[in-house]
This record gives sequence, C-alpha cells and structure tokens, in this order.
Amino acid sequence: MATTRVELELAGRTLSIETGKLAKQADGAVLVQYGETVVLGTVVRANPREGLDFFPLTVDYRERLNAAGKFPGGFRKREGAPNQKETLTMRNIDRPIRPLFPKGYFDEVQVQCWVLAADGQNEPDVLAGIAASAALAISSVPFEGPVGNVRVGRVDGKFVLMPTAAQNEYTDLDLLLCGHKDGLNMIEVGAHELPEETVAEAIEFGFENILKIVGIIDQLVAKVGKPKVVNLILPDPEVVKLVEAKLTAPLKAAKTTAGLKADRSIASKAAIDNLLKTEFPKPGEGATDAEMRKWTSRIKDAKLAVSEVEEKVTRQVILSGTRTDGRKADDLRTITCDVAVLPRVHGSAVFTRGETQALVTVTLGTGKDEQIVDGLGEEYAEKFYLHYNFPPFSVGEVKRITGPGRREIGHGMLAQRALQPVLPPVDQFPYTVRLVSDILESNGSSSMASACGGTLALMDAGVPISAAVAGISIGLVAEGGQEIYLTDIQGEEDHYGDMDFKVCGTRDGITAIQLDLKARGLSLAQIRKTFALARKSRLAILDMIEDAIPEPRATISKYAPRLLTTTINPEKIGKLIGPGGKTIRAIQEATGATIEVDDDGTVVISASGAGKAEKALEEVEKLCAEVKVGTIYTGKVTSIKDFGAFIELTPGQDGLCHISELADGFVEKVGDVVKLGDLVRVKVILVDDQGRVKLSRKAAIKEESAGKDAGAASQKNNADSSQPAKK
Repeated sequence: MATTRVELELAGRTLSIETGKLAKQADGAVLVQYGETVVLGTVVRANPREGLDFFPLTVDYRERLNAAGKFPGGFRKREGAPNQKETLTMRNIDRPIRPLFPKGYFDEVQVQCWVLAADGQNEPDVLAGIAASAALAISSVPFEGPVGNVRVGRVDGKFVLMPTAAQNEYTDLDLLLCGHKDGLNMIEVGAHELPEETVAEAIEFGFENILKIVGIIDQLVAKVGKPKVVNLILPDPEVVKLVEAKLTAPLKAAKTTAGLKADRSIASKAAIDNLLKTEFPKPGEGATDAEMRKWTSRIKDAKLAVSEVEEKVTRQVILSGTRTDGRKADDLRTITCDVAVLPRVHGSAVFTRGETQALVTVTLGTGKDEQIVDGLGEEYAEKFYLHYNFPPFSVGEVKRITGPGRREIGHGMLAQRALQPVLPPVDQFPYTVRLVSDILESNGSSSMASACGGTLALMDAGVPISAAVAGISIGLVAEGGQEIYLTDIQGEEDHYGDMDFKVCGTRDGITAIQLDLKARGLSLAQIRKTFALARKSRLAILDMIEDAIPEPRATISKYAPRLLTTTINPEKIGKLIGPGGKTIRAIQEATGATIEVDDDGTVVISASGAGKAEKALEEVEKLCAEVKVGTIYTGKVTSIKDFGAFIELTPGQDGLCHISELADGFVEKVGDVVKLGDLVRVKVILVDDQGRVKLSRKAAIKEESAGKDAGAASQKNNADSSQPAKK
C-alpha cells in the first residue's frame, strides 16, 4: 500500500496525517505529526461476542517516555499502568466519538494511540484525538465522523490556537474542543474566572479551525477510505411494537411516581418485570431446545426494546413540561450546606443537592506532601490536588470495590480544575492542599457537588481562597423541533437526555467546563444559552454557600502543621545546611520543626505544636542574617586583642570593635571596658569588600542614648500640654 499524506498549516506549523506506511494490519492506522511531536493512531474491529447488548468501544492512549528521550523513573524501567494524564486523555478521546456510531452496532472496536515522538512544545493529547478520528474515518468501522480536535489558549487577551508549552506558562485559558461539520460535541475548559462571552468567543474561534481539520481528514478518506461494514443488532420490530404497546402507560406512571429516585426505580422495575413475565414467559421443563432458543432470542429482543421504550417515555415526560421528580425545567433541587462536620480533620463540609451528597475534607501539608508528576515534559510538583471517590453504596448497589477508575479520575480533575484559580499564591499560603470528595449519595451531578463542597471545605479549613466557586449541570432534551433545557439534571436525565453540560465558576466568571453530548452536536447559539442558564443557577448556589460560611476562617485548624517562611541569601544555604546536614539537623532536633530549603533561598519551616516553628524560624534567621551597616546588634565578646575585641553578632558571623570605638575618650586597655563572654550593644559602621565587619560600641551607646532622651522629652511635652493654663 502506497503512503498517502494530507497536511494543513495550523498556527504557523504544519499538521500532517499520513497512512499506508506503519501498522498496515490494523483496520485503520495513521501517523499524525505537528511540529516534531508524532502520534500513531490505530483502529481494529472484531465481531460482537455472543449475548452482548452494548457497544464495546475501548480507547487506549499511552505516552512512551522514550518518545521524549527519557527513562521511566523508579526501579522498574518499563511503563506500567496509565498515569493520570493518560487516563484523562483516553476519556477526552472516547467521549466525543462514542455517540457517533449507529444504534445497534455491537462490534468490538479498539482504538490505540501511542506518542512516538514528543518535542516538548506541542502537546500530543490533542493530536491523539485527531489520530483516533482519522484512523476510524478511513477504517471499515461505521464511524459517523470525522471529528477534529484543537486546543485554544489566551495570552495577553488574544486567543492562541494550539499553544506551545512556552505559551501555556502565560495563558489564562485552557480550552480543548472537539467537533465535526454539524457542530461541537466535546468541550473541556480550565479558566481564570473568564466571562461567559469570552469563553464563547474562544469556542467560536476554535470551531473555525476544527472544520479545517475535518476537511483534511475528509480528503484522506476520499483517497484511501475503506467501505463501511455495518452489522447492526436490532430487536424484532414485532417485539418492539408489543413492548411499546404494553409498557408505555405503566412505565410513564412509574416514572412520575412521587418520592425518591428509589421509589421510581422500584415502580419501573415492577412494570418491566411484569411485562416480561406475562408477555414473554419462559418455557416449562419439557420445552425443546428449539423452543428454548426461540425464547432466548425473543427475551433478548424484549430487553433491547424495553431500553428503547424507557428512553422514549422518559423523554416524553420531560418534553411534556414536568420532569420525573416533579420539578419544572429551571428548578434547582433542595440544597443544604454544612461545614465543620468532622472533628480533627483540617476542614470539612457536606454539600447536598437533592439525592446527591458529597462529603469533602481538606488536609493541609508541607512541601514533602506535594504530588510529583513525571511524564513526557519536565518533572514538576502539584501543591493542590483533589481525589474523588464513588463507592457502590452511593447508588444503593453492590459492586466489586477497586481503585479509582477513569470516571472517578475525570470527575476529580474537573472539580480540581474548577477550584484551582481561586487558591492563594504559594508565597502567601505555602501549604500543600489535598481535597477528598467522597460521594455518599448520587443522583446526578456529583462532580458539581464536589466543586461546591470543595469550596465550603476550603473556607472551613481557613484556606484564603479569593472567591467561592459553585458548579451546575445543564441538560437538554431536543425532539421534533422542541428543545427543553434542564437545570440541575438528575441521573436518568443524564442517561436518557441529549447532553450533560457542566459549568463551574465564581461570581466574576467561569473556571471550568465539561461537556458530554449524546446528540450529534451543539451550535454556538445553544452553547451561549446554556451559559446564561448556568450563570443564573450558579449565582443562586453561591448565595447558599456564602450563607453557610461567608468567608474563609481567619485561622487554620489547630491540628494542621504551622508553616512559616523566610528568605535567605542563596549563598548562605550551605551555611544553614552545614557539613553533611549537621547544622540543619541540629536545629530540627532542638526545635521539633521540619525545615525545607529551596535553591532560591526560600526556607519553609513546619511544625505541629505551639512555638516550635517560631523557634526554628528564629534560629534560621539568626544563623543566616545579613549584617547591615547602621544596624545595632547585641553581640557576645569572643576574643580580646590589644587592638580591640571580636564580637559575635550572629552564629558564625563576628566583627571587630577597635579599641578606639569601645568608649568615648581614651581607652588604655580593651579589658578595662569589656571582658570575654560579655554581651554588648554594638553598631555596624562598615562592611568592607572582603566581608570584614567593623563595629562601634560608642556609636551604639550614643544613638540609643539620643533615642531615650528624645522619648523622655516627648513625654514631658505631652505632660505639660495636659496641665490647665494659668490665668
């Protein structure tokens, strides 16, 4: 097969897509290059497994460290389980392509994307989305794309397409977009409180370039695209007709049952079980194999039909004007905000919205608690991270208990991104902050509950955030020319609706967005309308949050470590550490504090317990203090010579007080004025080019005496002015 290549100039760099050279046994394989970053995308399909009733799509993305000329860290020099960035990228590839397969398509499809080369400037994750789309488009898989992916930043108020790593240092927007010629179908945003209109303009800017990428993929398909193989598993139309006739009315009654989600679930299950039992009875013990096979086929069709009818009924209820839980389209569920709900922890809150409840706790730590992140780029440390947990009991189910999955990692990152912009700068609040959101109940929008609960918990912990953050999810049901936007969607509205559009922000603007879409695409007008609805609800929720706790507490928990910072001359770092770490260890052992020193001279001191950190700070500042001309010190006489006395000002730093500077008038012997070990007040009068310090005792006495005289005169004047005037 000959190599086929298409390319496009994008933001001053060439984006190329090539096929026919590598991975030729895959159903579809492309090589995407942008700058010197190269990603391989492959697609393979297999016939559906027996009994499968869902579309088994698998998306895998890996960043091989050899692509950046790096070795894996640690003892094991081989990549293992996917890291957090790889997991999030898999979700960002999966979410926009999953709805673009025909209903009833149950073939196994596996998409793999590997980073083969990374130049350190052009991010490979967005290229992987393009590679997956192109590989699917040229394969025999009936993919209803292609889609295009772009990233948009904003530097100095101007939008930047496909920003480099250097530009990302200055951007206040990280926007990842995916879409096709009919609209947008995936949005991920991290922003620094940007207005809705600014974000909408960035989306519009990105969509224009998405269409260019879709165009070159279409060119590739026209040249090498394979005929699509469509094997659909659809229920028997007669079975569908029967199920629809018998189940619609009882299911509609069940779906509108007053009460909790569980009440509606029980009523719906009863209606479905009754239908299957009465209309599709299982043959008795004497049934033949042919009868059993016929029943198995019909019951499978019936269950597929039930799923279709349940979706149809749920949407009909919503489109009629009243949601299944009785709310109107723009109604919020009942919200309660509670803070300081747990003892001992550094901060805690419970945010409850309807039947969704998040318990969020804050832990404050030191530099050694930072999360070290190592990947294709330079290693860095995160001082803030949020972990989201979704136990089975939150939805009343019994399931295998494992570590966090893709969904939990994705929801945690969304809430983390929402809160990140309001955190204080490290130089003002040097703590490492860990948030844990445990979902205790769930009926939709648990990630938004985590963002709201995170705000409450941070303020309860005394973290001086700049503003409160709230999050809301807006849904949509569109059918037959009718559109119903749903504020604060619940679980079944997410499952059977057309979109889950999550928006987080402060009163001033947006901090995070995540769009999941089941419909084909959204227009820019629909996105702007969603922003307006989300802002209205966000402001209402912020009022409730601020009623519970108006601002961060003035002090942190007494159980949190105390962190103090100071800055020393970097040249004195060696002096603070001492030979083999002897000096710094001695201070830590004497005070019970932990001392961390950065290369720039920043010293962070942490300790649990009153006074420990303060004592260590005092010792560090004494040891590393800069001796300044004109400053008066209390020093210890360490040596007496005929020509003067050597006086220690700070540990390891002494100066000479010449005999002529010991006192006014003639001094015959140094020992007549000071003795070895005396504490004396001296003033620094000179520090020469070699760092030698000259001191004066008589200058210190004269200056302090003048200060006392001035103070006494001031007191006398004040006293005189308070006496009554004589007549």
